[in-house]
Amino acid sequence: MTQTVYERIGVSTIINAKGPSTRVSGSILAGEVATAMSEASQHCVDMAVLQGRASEIIAEITGAESGLVTSGAAAGLLLGTAACVTGLDPGKMNRLPNTDGMKSEVVVARSHRNFYDHAVRAVGVKLVEVGISDRFSGAGVRDTEAWEIDDAISGNTAAVLYVAQPHALPELSSVIEVSHRRKVPVIVDAAAQLPPVSNLQYFTGVGADLVVFSGGKALMGPQASGMLCGRRDLIAAAALQNLDLDVRFDHWDPPGSLIDKSKLVGLPQHGIGRSCKVGKEEIVGFLTALKNFSGGGFEQHQEKCRVVAESLYDGLLQFEHINVELLSDCSGPGIPGVSLSQGLVKAEELVKRLQNGTPSVYVDPSLVHEGKVRFDTLCLHSKDVPSIVHCIRTALDLCD
Repeated sequence: MTQTVYERIGVSTIINAKGPSTRVSGSILAGEVATAMSEASQHCVDMAVLQGRASEIIAEITGAESGLVTSGAAAGLLLGTAACVTGLDPGKMNRLPNTDGMKSEVVVARSHRNFYDHAVRAVGVKLVEVGISDRFSGAGVRDTEAWEIDDAISGNTAAVLYVAQPHALPELSSVIEVSHRRKVPVIVDAAAQLPPVSNLQYFTGVGADLVVFSGGKALMGPQASGMLCGRRDLIAAAALQNLDLDVRFDHWDPPGSLIDKSKLVGLPQHGIGRSCKVGKEEIVGFLTALKNFSGGGFEQHQEKCRVVAESLYDGLLQFEHINVELLSDCSGPGIPGVSLSQGLVKAEELVKRLQNGTPSVYVDPSLVHEGKVRFDTLCLHSKDVPSIVHCIRTALDLCD
């Protein structure tokens, strides 16, 4: 049997039933995405020109004024925040993360805080938390309300951060209303909010100034890719703090679809987002994936996932000691999966046994506190199903 490239360098592959998580290397690239990246790697381009064309394509698909391909959703958060802090002022760009004399606070609902907002704080800003999420603590039914965000906005507020989730409160439209009344931009972290495809246009459609999406999840683009889309001036400021600017100002001719040079007094130094460099291969791969996702490709992949989920469900029904449930929405809306519960070992132990087995099967452990293990299908192939069934049988010492 032919070895994989990973096996040739001594790294074992896994069966990814967890979903498109960065920890387990994200999603599986479509063939046309991998081909486009390979082709892109064989040529050189002006990166500002490439990002300019990417901006046009992103605008066409999302309805936003402009867009930028980033090296992941976290990079989009960092760049978007930096853009809100500095605007198009190259002097301010040069001073980050020192925000002395700049607007240096970002308001966020306390229930929206998460590990990923470290990317926002990395710019040098302070997160101002508002509200108390009683509905999550079980002490009540309320969460942050729009008036509390309005109350927290001051002359030092650079932006409001909103983390999009189906259960997120307050409603985004109300947050945008109070923020725009105070002339403060709203950054939406929608990293994992695809599908549905309609979300590509939803957030900017209701007025968000900047929206961040991941490229390596359901979009099925390169793992080290993402997208920042929204207001043209803020995208230009983000691009300026990301691009390699080792060029004389009079030699530099960026595309107007990305940056209006006439609005600049000069070029900043390499910006705070320079370490978030995105390569030509990732940009081309992301654009290919974005076109595929928005043009019906995801619906085709959903059908493949449905077949895998039903096959896994049927394969597990043979065991009388476990309960199996077919899920219509696993890692996201319309992404099918399977939930398994049993009383033979603790769910946490089953997760470890599957992960340490041969082959190694990584699963979604988010519901182990309920005694459930979930199997996401986005990154699975039909050929993985017999191996998963075998591994579960082995882990639980079951008989057919």
